[in-house]
Amino acid sequence: MTVSIPDGGSAPNSDPARAQSSTMKAAQDFEAMAIGQLLEPMFSTVDTAQGLFGGGAGEENFKPMLITEMAKQVETHGGLGLADQIYQQMLRMQEARR
Repeated sequence: MTVSIPDGGSAPNSDPARAQSSTMKAAQDFEAMAIGQLLEPMFSTVDTAQGLFGGGAGEENFKPMLITEMAKQVETHGGLGLADQIYQQMLRMQEARR
């Protein structure tokens, strides 16, 4: 796909390798988000208020960040295998639009 330049010329919209890289990153981010949604109930069922360092506003504020980072680590180390399938589907959808 090309983008029209005001002087009448055209330039490539983006480098194909860069586009594939960003598409794969989006697929990996989606898988990490899905893993985070699976991890969230696990943390919400634990009562940490009785522990030495548990409970309070700090824990409530930082718990979502902890879950997000744990999900990213799970995805980075193999995940659920969704990223590759999502990536392939995204490529098919992009090709269909052309």
